[in-house]
Amino acid sequence: MAIPGFGEIAEQLRRSTVLVGAGRGNGSGIIWAGDGVIITNAHVARGSTISVQLWDGRKFDASVTSRDSQRDLAALRVKATNLPAAVIADSSRVRAGELAIAVGNPFGFVGALSTGVVHGVGPIRGLGPQSWVQATVRLAPGNSGGPLADAQGRVIGVNAMVAGRLALAISSNTVASFLSADPADGWLGMTVYPVQVPRPGTRDKAFGLVLLEVEPDSPAASASLLPGDILLGTEGTPFALIEDLSRALRGNGPRLLRLEFLRGDYARVRRVTLQLGGQATTKGSVAA
Repeated sequence: MAIPGFGEIAEQLRRSTVLVGAGRGNGSGIIWAGDGVIITNAHVARGSTISVQLWDGRKFDASVTSRDSQRDLAALRVKATNLPAAVIADSSRVRAGELAIAVGNPFGFVGALSTGVVHGVGPIRGLGPQSWVQATVRLAPGNSGGPLADAQGRVIGVNAMVAGRLALAISSNTVASFLSADPADGWLGMTVYPVQVPRPGTRDKAFGLVLLEVEPDSPAASASLLPGDILLGTEGTPFALIEDLSRALRGNGPRLLRLEFLRGDYARVRRVTLQLGGQATTKGSVAA
């Protein structure tokens, strides 16, 4: 059944979607505000040089103003005004069975559109406590960071990945929470992945978070943490889930976070203190 005005809705959504270029790959982004704020995935906004191309062909250099690897979100800013900002919906009101529209730039096809239906909204086991919009739209490399919208063209999520046959989008309400937070308050500047760590002398294994990437000039870099280090927990409290790190980062204002980690030797637990809360970082102290 035809939807009245669907062509106009799709066209407006395309105009609010941008091509994000970073390093060797491309992704998508959403014009969140007309004064130059663009939302994309953290895994898209990598590299020292990021460019943004609008639907009308204009290109801008972009700066990363905030990045959250745990929620896989990044906020970019370009020096432009009066941009065609997307209309944002309240994702808590989305229900299964509603029409879903995805726009992005898969394989270099700018403004590609896919439709489907919403499968569900809420947390997904193994992906932490945040809410995901799950839909039967087709995503491909290059769709990441682009909008998932409802039948009225209002953005309900940011496309992030595919699980089985379902597209997973970070809910628009999660993005609102991300934007309202102090971008430096709970930021460590590292990408982690859960692993099982052998415990010397036993057959048991401990939960850990291996560092895949450490951003330059971040609190993690200032504390001398390195890719390959394995975080075990805060002092006296081991991590059991990836969201335990997110909980450890919560708080406001200047504060210290003391972490336990492994570097090479599984029998030797090291400790490091990191400065959080937007203050100038200094070299952290690592136990010898």
